[in-house]
Amino acid sequence: MNWTLVSSASLNTDTQQAAIARQAILTKPAGSLGQLESIAIQLAAMQGTDAPSIQRPYIAIFAGDHGIAAEGVSAFPQVVTTEMIRNFARGGAAISVLAKSQGAQLQVYNCGTAYPVEPLTAVSDHSIAAGTANFLHQAAMTQAQCAQALAIGKNAVENALAQGCDLFIAGEMGIANTTPATAIASVLLDTDPAQITGRGTGIDDKTLNHKIKVIEQALAYHNLLTLNPSAFTVLQTVGGFEIAAIAGAYIASAQAGLPILVDGFISSAAALVAVKHNPSVRDWMLFAHASAEPGHATMMQALAAKPLLDLGMRLGEGSGAGVAISLLRLACDLHNQMATFADAGVSNN
Repeated sequence: MNWTLVSSASLNTDTQQAAIARQAILTKPAGSLGQLESIAIQLAAMQGTDAPSIQRPYIAIFAGDHGIAAEGVSAFPQVVTTEMIRNFARGGAAISVLAKSQGAQLQVYNCGTAYPVEPLTAVSDHSIAAGTANFLHQAAMTQAQCAQALAIGKNAVENALAQGCDLFIAGEMGIANTTPATAIASVLLDTDPAQITGRGTGIDDKTLNHKIKVIEQALAYHNLLTLNPSAFTVLQTVGGFEIAAIAGAYIASAQAGLPILVDGFISSAAALVAVKHNPSVRDWMLFAHASAEPGHATMMQALAAKPLLDLGMRLGEGSGAGVAISLLRLACDLHNQMATFADAGVSNN
């Protein structure tokens, strides 16, 4: 896993400053377009051009099952993970519709499901095992399995770059995966699970209280709250194959100088792991939306992130990022196509 510690690509400060200078002379009051201005400036620094654009977004959906589902922490059975992979392949899922609408390439990476998946179009089989182990009783992954999952993410980025991708989005599918994501966040942010545990797919109060207790018991069993473990140790102990793959993808994207649009709760947990492990990755991240999961705001604060949208979404799949692609494109269009005060003959004094 030594590749994960290689520094990320450097942002281009020359094009960043050029973009800042252009924003100052466009026909609008300074700062009046808010985050749309900062998005264009960030993308100018990432892409090394003062005329940034998003032409070929790539959406990678990483799927995996979780042994912790056996503890009854989700409203849905594990077979849904496999059924949703089929739905992605057939174009029926929310992210499938969004990818088509945005002209984005969509590829599913099966990291390991409890139920078998037949060969499907746009689904790559990278199965590590039939889901992770139940981390209430043992580590979710071995060190070798965690390394495999990280490498799946790296492979996805290599595939995206080979297709000319200029924006990388990671989505996920895995029944019960808000439980490992919350466990990860609890440890890395030193936060009480009761404060950040949410309803995931819509569990009732009784199941929510049970979910909190399961996370608390697991963290105590592995002594994670007192050992000050590394981010990757936390990932291996209470994470998931798809969460590890996303973390690996974020690291590889940043190393390649490929802009990242982070989705919601699960993807942000992976982002937290990636940045804690390799802080240079943070420079390459934009954040799509504020998840309705209660722990998401805490993660955003820790990552010094300001999500672009707040639509009450909690679907996952990369759906929030799929919506936010439009905002990135609009930010670029405004930056590139608005007239300057001089061009328009408008006084700026």
